[in-house]
Amino acid sequence: MSSTYFKSSAKRYNTIMEEKNKKNENLDDSFLDQTLRPTRWDEYIGQKHIKDNVKLLLRAAEERGHIPEHLLFYGPPGLGKTTIAHLIAHETGRQMKVTSGPAIEKVGDLASILTNLAPGDILFIDEIHRLNKMVEEILYPAMESGVLDIIIGKGPSARTIQLDLPPFTLIAATTRVALVSSPLRSRFSGGVFRMEFYSDEEIAEIVNRSSKLLETKLEEDGLKEIAKRSRFTPRTANYFLKRCRDYAQVNKMKLNKETVKGALAMLSIDELGLNNSDRRFLEVLIEKFKGGPVGLKTMSAALAEEEATLEEVVEPYLIQLGLLERTPRGRVATEKAYLHLSFAVPKNLQSKLL
Repeated sequence: MSSTYFKSSAKRYNTIMEEKNKKNENLDDSFLDQTLRPTRWDEYIGQKHIKDNVKLLLRAAEERGHIPEHLLFYGPPGLGKTTIAHLIAHETGRQMKVTSGPAIEKVGDLASILTNLAPGDILFIDEIHRLNKMVEEILYPAMESGVLDIIIGKGPSARTIQLDLPPFTLIAATTRVALVSSPLRSRFSGGVFRMEFYSDEEIAEIVNRSSKLLETKLEEDGLKEIAKRSRFTPRTANYFLKRCRDYAQVNKMKLNKETVKGALAMLSIDELGLNNSDRRFLEVLIEKFKGGPVGLKTMSAALAEEEATLEEVVEPYLIQLGLLERTPRGRVATEKAYLHLSFAVPKNLQSKLL
């Protein structure tokens, strides 16, 4: 593999990115999520501890004339990891190249991306925990020393060449930080930040801002109704807002509390924000297994769902709301779950509360 190969790969990558950017420019009005994305710090609601730390880091780097250090953001989907990366690029006036862990399959793919960066560029890698291990090892010296070590040939005749890279900032995001190897985590010298769930008040602010950007008149009671069902997640809140707007438009209705209830009923979202899968989980746990305890494998078989789906998608929100408990013996439905689904509360749970 020669330097000519990497130059041609970089050229191809550059062409693809230019075509993609042109396509996105023509479709800006179609991608509502991009329209709703904040472009200034004062528009970014919530995550105050992260904002304060990142703003300090960026300002210090700017005053020293350095590029910002590498940053890693982790947390559940929809909390704004990608948004904050775009915001950093916008606030610093730097170009950002976007890719994802699964998209970088070979060492050559990473080499093409890195050698195509201009000095000071930001490289954003989403779902970095899904990076190929061989690719990850090539990333270490690139992050630490700004060089790319490439092995050319095989066996005794193999030799290593070192390519100098332009200074860049790597911003990464992951929903599963435990799967990011310790050596890789340690190289995010700017910090590793956990994205927190939002409060109802913060969600209400976000929905209010989004409704203005969408030029949708949303009444106060409708705003609160969307916020309380949004699972403490901005992405979910914006999704509900768009569907409620569609419902109100088609039915020629004002966007108030009753309209929101009607729209979310069509999506099978109840007053706690539970969907069909959430309710089905609790119903099976209560009706078939008398509220538990029951193991994850048994629940998976009873619901015909994969264990990972239940553990990572369904259960966290139920636990957060206090509808489900994970015990050493298995999953247990709480009194709140019985009451929410209108089941009679067992005596053992009643006595537990006394």
